[in-house]
Amino acid sequence: MSERSPFVADFLNESGLNRQFVFDLSALPADIADKLAPQAGERQLILFGHGGRRLWECVKASGLTGENPIDDYSIRTVERWFAEQVPGHRYRILFPGDQPIGLQALGKLAGWHHPSPIMVGVDREWGSWYAYRAAVIADTDFAPSPAEEARSPCPSCVTKPCVAACPADALHGGQFDLERCSRYRLQPESACAHGCRARQACPVGSQHRYEDAQIMHSYSRSLAVIRQYYR
Repeated sequence: MSERSPFVADFLNESGLNRQFVFDLSALPADIADKLAPQAGERQLILFGHGGRRLWECVKASGLTGENPIDDYSIRTVERWFAEQVPGHRYRILFPGDQPIGLQALGKLAGWHHPSPIMVGVDREWGSWYAYRAAVIADTDFAPSPAEEARSPCPSCVTKPCVAACPADALHGGQFDLERCSRYRLQPESACAHGCRARQACPVGSQHRYEDAQIMHSYSRSLAVIRQYYR
C-alpha cells in the first residue's frame, strides 16, 4: 500500500481555520456516510473549524462585508487551499451549503465536541470558543486524523458558573430550556440579546474568548431567527 499524503495545514492555520480533521468515508458510520451521497472517486471528508480569535481577525482584514462574511471567507479560504496546496484534486463544499450535515456528530467523532449545559460544544483547550466552518468531500488520500482524546471539562466543574450566570434561569433542573432562553432574549433590555452571559461565565478556554464584535455578529443573527420564529 502506498504511503498516505501528509495534511499540510500551515496556510489554513495562518488563515484562521486552525482546526482540521480528515475522515476516510469508508470509516464513517453508515448513517453519516450515506447522507453525504459520495460520488465516484470521492474518498474523504475534511472538516474545517476554528478556535479563538484568529479567524475573525482574518475576516476583518479580508474586507468582506456581506450578510455572512465568516461563511464567505471560509469558503474562499478552502477554495484557495485546494488550488494552491493540493491542486488537481476534485472536491465539493457541503457546508456552508444547503445539504444537511451533522456537524456535531462529526465533532464527536473527531473528539472536538463535548456537550455542555449551555447546549454548545466545549473542550478543554478552546472551551466553547470554537466552531465548524466548512465540510468538504474530496478525492484526496490524506492520512486520516486521529481523534482527540480530551474529555469534557463539565463533569468535573463543581461550581457551575454558567448555571448561576444565566439571567433567564434557563439552565436549572439539569436540562436547557430553549423556550425560556429565547423569550428572555426577546425582552427589552435583555442582557443576552447579543451575547450569552452563561457562555461567557465559563472559565474553560476563557483566554480564547471571541472579540466583542464577533460575539455581536453571531448572536445578532441568532436573535433575528428567534424574532422571526416568535413574530
